[in-house]
Amino acid sequence: MDLRKLAAEFLGTFWLVLGGCGAAVLAAQFPRYAVDFANPSGIGFLGVSFAFGLTVLTGAYALGHVSGGHFNPAVTIGLWTAKRHPGRDVAPYIVVQVIGGIVAAGVLAVIADGTEGFDLKASGFAANGFADHSPGGYGVGAALVAEIVMTAVFVLVILGATSKRASAGMGALAIGLCLTLIHLVTIPVTNTSVNPARSTGPAVFVGGWALEQLWLFWLAPIVGGVVGAVVYRYVISGEASGEMEADAQAA
Repeated sequence: MDLRKLAAEFLGTFWLVLGGCGAAVLAAQFPRYAVDFANPSGIGFLGVSFAFGLTVLTGAYALGHVSGGHFNPAVTIGLWTAKRHPGRDVAPYIVVQVIGGIVAAGVLAVIADGTEGFDLKASGFAANGFADHSPGGYGVGAALVAEIVMTAVFVLVILGATSKRASAGMGALAIGLCLTLIHLVTIPVTNTSVNPARSTGPAVFVGGWALEQLWLFWLAPIVGGVVGAVVYRYVISGEASGEMEADAQAA
């Protein structure tokens, strides 16, 4: 296994979690402890959505040529399903992606704790959740459907945007904008995962309910990733009998 690829996946996932969750924790409601608690100002859902999209966009351009720029276990499994990624590399990629997410969450925890009165667990720390821990109070059924469908679409877009027949050099832009749109739709439902590594990092530090609900944010994105890959390969592209393409510059 090429250690450069693993390092790139670690760094890319680290950047995704630090940048995306960092925007949610540090900037979404800044100033969090202003005098007027009822009317916090900040970047809100729109800004957080673009933050996640921009991390993928910049990470893919910077690191995609090294590892394929997955930064997401569901994407790695989806690309393997679509014959775009070798099976021997799936487990190592997932391990370093999860480690990258946890390390990023640890760095974010240190930064966030630098302001007086910050309570990591009370803040939610950008963890994903459903029912009482969904921003909009959405239940487990809605959360499952949202995460499966959105991850399926995400992987389908990745496969299409990085196909040999797609416009060269534009894949990362399409993927970043797709992730932005996904967040705009699903932040109210689950805080948006579509990425088990992104979910695991904050959950490790929040503990309790976040770890108890983490199963959904592994199960649903992986199922969605496989569904998206199957739909693309057998329905959209007609590549079912083709050879495995080179690693996609995905996210």
